[in-house]
Amino acid sequence: MGGPYRPLEAACAVADTGGAPRSPRYDDVYHSSSGAFGQAAHVFLGGNDLPTRWRGRNRYTVCETGFGLGCNFLALWRAWRCDPRRCARLHVISFELHPFSRSDLAAFLFPLLSGPTRALGDALLAAWPPLLPGLHRLEFESGAVTLTLGFGPARALARQVEASVDAFFLDGFSPRKNPEMWAPDLFGQLVRMANRGATAATWCCASSVRGALRDAGFQVAKAPGFGRKREMTVATLRPTLGHAPFTSSLAAGRVLVIGGGFAGAGVAHCLALRGIETVVIDPVFTRGPGANQHGHLAAAMTPRITRDDDRGARLARAGMRQASLRWAGLPPVARPVRCGALWLAGAESDAARHRATLGVLGFPREWVRWVERDEACDIAGMAVARGGVFLPEGRWLRPEPLLAALFGRNGVVCLPATVGRLVAVEGGWSARDENGGEIAAAPVAVLANAGRAAALLRPLSWAERAPRVMSMEEVAGQVSYFRVGSLVSAARVIVSARGRYWLPPVDGVGVAGGTYAPSGMAAVSEKGHREIAARLATLLCTDVDAVMGRLAVPAGWAGRRAVASGRLPVIGRIAGAPGLWAACGYGSRGLTWSALAGEIVAAALAGEPVPLERDLLRAVAPG
Repeated sequence: MGGPYRPLEAACAVADTGGAPRSPRYDDVYHSSSGAFGQAAHVFLGGNDLPTRWRGRNRYTVCETGFGLGCNFLALWRAWRCDPRRCARLHVISFELHPFSRSDLAAFLFPLLSGPTRALGDALLAAWPPLLPGLHRLEFESGAVTLTLGFGPARALARQVEASVDAFFLDGFSPRKNPEMWAPDLFGQLVRMANRGATAATWCCASSVRGALRDAGFQVAKAPGFGRKREMTVATLRPTLGHAPFTSSLAAGRVLVIGGGFAGAGVAHCLALRGIETVVIDPVFTRGPGANQHGHLAAAMTPRITRDDDRGARLARAGMRQASLRWAGLPPVARPVRCGALWLAGAESDAARHRATLGVLGFPREWVRWVERDEACDIAGMAVARGGVFLPEGRWLRPEPLLAALFGRNGVVCLPATVGRLVAVEGGWSARDENGGEIAAAPVAVLANAGRAAALLRPLSWAERAPRVMSMEEVAGQVSYFRVGSLVSAARVIVSARGRYWLPPVDGVGVAGGTYAPSGMAAVSEKGHREIAARLATLLCTDVDAVMGRLAVPAGWAGRRAVASGRLPVIGRIAGAPGLWAACGYGSRGLTWSALAGEIVAAALAGEPVPLERDLLRAVAPG
């Protein structure tokens, strides 16, 4: 998010003499001694004229500067539930520099809950993310209520949020004890996000805060306070400021997606979840909705770890989060299987480097930890040569059933055809066949057809504005299948080292990969088998011939991948081309980027907060 990496520090709270949780770090309480939910109702809901202001709206977005125990969010959610005239979708964004661990949050929050609010608290605790920096999207009420939690400094996170906000809850510790939460540049970022007519409210009535809000662009007033606070502050954005009301580009309620692989499936599925019809075009559909991955038994989906938590690591983490959220409800055969991933050190110097990296990152042990060789063998369920990094969130899945499930969602139409040209027409885009006949048309089109996206974009005048699409390269690769037995051990987890991996067996077959070939046809080859077997022999503490002797029938699967600059995906609008998007260049991480890209496209088209930081959106943009 810019600047040197800063590990998260979890909240530390104690109960004060009145029983309210207090932060020793800031010497301040998390809520009024007169009641957390009374304060939330009076100050934040009442100060923003809620629920009145969301009535009749399709969507309503709230941004909170300090999540704390989540009482304001739960009060807001409860009010939304109880209002028969509520908005269709409620979105909440909230920042927290020092988030609570799940156990500490439960310990301090649950004594405050009763009745229906207890069930909401249970749901919040069940969805609570690991304490990792960045944005975390949580969903409730079948997606009608979303919570985008930002773990990190509010001033930095506010610069990273892409959203249009209707109301602000300003709820940090007191300005005297935590001035960062009331800084003028933070308020400036809130104005950047604000819709016309946006309001703000806070229990704080300090003159410095009121002045900073005025300078940022709010009209500020005092109102009766809550509990021992005689006054509080309410504010309304000046009429000349703020975003115009959101207007959807989906006048006909349809999106055209070109490409029947992971990229197209991720976009189509996320749009369908929002009730947006999607037409997906790919000739591969003549063989079925999952045919793009036909014969691919299993694939891995694992996070990345880097010492500075770089863009690739953050994107992979965001992609894993979205895939876990989006695909958890799929049929069992299509659902990712959480098994964990073990990255083995290649040498003692690698081990020292990995241990140092984990020390710098300070990530929670339940998300990643170093394990020595004996524990690594226990975790893997087989003999391994060295210790390594263990990531419990590693998953494997079956690609073909996954595609079939994503494309099988109501609202997704799969057309088996080849797009020869994409033509800009009045009101959107028309996909034409090689003879110029129209296959389908829609206000919005998404290029999700890997290396072939450049060919469709090249004739258009906007091609030069998407250099990352135009410069993509295709590489071929294969995975190999081996019969599991005494010579080739089964693994309980994903075991990998130096770019090669060994998956838990699928129907008695072990899947190992993969290879990279910068040119040539994608085909399973003896050379590829031997290359994979050589690395696999090292993982399994055996010899190459023993591994080669266990080749299964069929022996493997091969495919092609499109790779973009920086080995980051291409996701975003094509600059200057109304309604034209790209979602391609996923390389060997098609599973990791699929749901994330779908959420980015769908959230933007639906007027929702985007679940990815702005610097990462810029990094993956087509231009």
